[in-house]
Amino acid sequence: MKITIVLGAFLPVPPVMGGAVEKVWFALSQEFARRGHEVVLVSRTLPELPRSETRDGVRHLRVRGFDTPRSLLWLKFLDLIYSIRTLRVLFASSSCGEPTADIIVTNTFWLPILLRNSRHGRVYVHVARYPKGQMRFYGKAARLQTPSAAVAQAVAVEAPKLAQKITVIPYPAPGSTGEREPPPFAQRERMILFVGRVHPEKGLDLLVAAFANAARTIFADWKLVIVGPTEKKYGGGGVPYLAALARAAELAQGRVTFRGPLFDPTALEREFRSAKLFVYPSLAEKGESFGLAPLEAMAHRCAVLVSNLDCFHDFIREGETGFVFDHRAANPADALREKIENALADETSLARMAEAGYRKSAEYSLPCIAGRFLKDFNSLVRDSDAATTGR
Repeated sequence: MKITIVLGAFLPVPPVMGGAVEKVWFALSQEFARRGHEVVLVSRTLPELPRSETRDGVRHLRVRGFDTPRSLLWLKFLDLIYSIRTLRVLFASSSCGEPTADIIVTNTFWLPILLRNSRHGRVYVHVARYPKGQMRFYGKAARLQTPSAAVAQAVAVEAPKLAQKITVIPYPAPGSTGEREPPPFAQRERMILFVGRVHPEKGLDLLVAAFANAARTIFADWKLVIVGPTEKKYGGGGVPYLAALARAAELAQGRVTFRGPLFDPTALEREFRSAKLFVYPSLAEKGESFGLAPLEAMAHRCAVLVSNLDCFHDFIREGETGFVFDHRAANPADALREKIENALADETSLARMAEAGYRKSAEYSLPCIAGRFLKDFNSLVRDSDAATTGR
């Protein structure tokens, strides 16, 4: 099968600047190729990356993109330019008269609209975020795939006529960079970890306040490590926001560390495997579509605590595979502090929770999720072939 994957205008692949979607499809593309499929992956170019290369069986084509702008309207305009450039690259690289691919996966805004003619391949829209009105323009797409049931429901509400085209296939849990098992709970530091964009919508104000205000008492033997980019071009909240967090962390007397971004998979894995508790207190009601970072923590045998967003409910159940706090409480910082305190009070129970999460993450292994995608791709190709034969 010929599979083309077109990612967005603002982050490159390999994911040297981060990005959950980029990390996921980079891994999936390699697994598709390993199973014998012809895979092309299109992403933003960087000066240090060649415009065209083949690595791990995947053909990479890179298109001139952009840094993420502040304006949403300008972002959509830049996405249009990038999508037009992508079409030129795809059509130039395809054989004369042949379809571009059997399946064209994309998470860009405009490409599903521009690729209205199915002779270029079955358009497979990866809906990586909650929809904002665009779903009604995607009637020609063969599939609207979402990573969580919560986003699928939002798509169905926005475009009820397309409900039969919606399917839920989650993200795969990022695998280990080596062969060894994650270290047991007892060998880990008394460390609380956050990994993600350092942005107000991630609830870091709550996390730093919850930890710092009880750093001398409840969390006296613990430290908090925050990993992620602050720069706005990476989706962070900027230098003033980091400075405000640092001021709030002063009460902890040096036990809050802002590590900055870690794009190297081995270095990031080391952080996950050092921590006993991973906390992801996101407040983004319509920003989080899945929660790859908590799943990644679970895959590294780290206990997880998240906010009560719908997208986390697919794989995190309170008291079963993780902990959930009420971010909508009157005083969410206190609610988070109390939840962390209860989780850390009994390290034997915390270890059991980490083990339960680790077992749950196995359901999201790369081979398993890749198989689900390929099964869905095949169903669309068969339907297309049947329709062509029946004419």
